[in-house]
Amino acid sequence: MTTETWTIVISAIGIVLTLGTSTFVGAAWMVRRIDAVDEKLSTRIDAVDEKLSTRIDAVDEKLSTRIDAVAADVTDLKISVARLEGPPRHLLTASR
Repeated sequence: MTTETWTIVISAIGIVLTLGTSTFVGAAWMVRRIDAVDEKLSTRIDAVDEKLSTRIDAVDEKLSTRIDAVAADVTDLKISVARLEGPPRHLLTASR
């Protein structure tokens, strides 16, 4: 083989190694960046989830209290209506 052939082969191997190495390094960098962003987003999502869970629990407690109050009022209202609609009371009885 001539010197030109050896130069072409070595240059081709060098180009392949350079492209392969840069592709590998670029992929490793992207994976590292994605992991960092994923960790950052996970932290933020966990914080928002905790905040929303607290707010939802507070609203749930408030609504439960109001529903219980309405249920008590409805029970009192049913008793009052039952008293009004009951059989009429006769104060005087007719004797025949």
